[in-house]
Amino acid sequence: MHHKHQKAFTMIELVFVIVVIGILAAIAIPKLAATRDDAVITKARATLASVRSSLSTERQKRILRGDFTAIGDLGDSTYAFRYFDNNSSNPVLEYPVKNCATGANECWKRDSNTQYTFRSPTGTDAVFTLSGNKLNCKTSSDCSELE
Repeated sequence: MHHKHQKAFTMIELVFVIVVIGILAAIAIPKLAATRDDAVITKARATLASVRSSLSTERQKRILRGDFTAIGDLGDSTYAFRYFDNNSSNPVLEYPVKNCATGANECWKRDSNTQYTFRSPTGTDAVFTLSGNKLNCKTSSDCSELE
């Protein structure tokens, strides 16, 4: 009879591979979580910049038409940023931003006609007010991540 020699990993090699994978996972997972939070903040910054740009454009359009009324609202009960003054033919953004669910993080919420809040991944709120056709931070220390 002829015996076949089979090649296989030793137990020590398998344990070593499992330890290396564990170390890599322990390092990579926190980095991925931080990267995700950074992406959420970057998206919020882009949304804020887009809304401010849209406000500026709308203000200029109104001036050219001889309309000097202030912009009084940017959203509704479903969307934080949807239409200027509830005029469905005049969107704030091409893709409106949905309001947060109560207690949710990483999203925008319309608190009132003139107050909008971004809740960060850590749960802190940055509150913005619509006044004088501008969207400004209510307390600058709360908005440091976004401005």
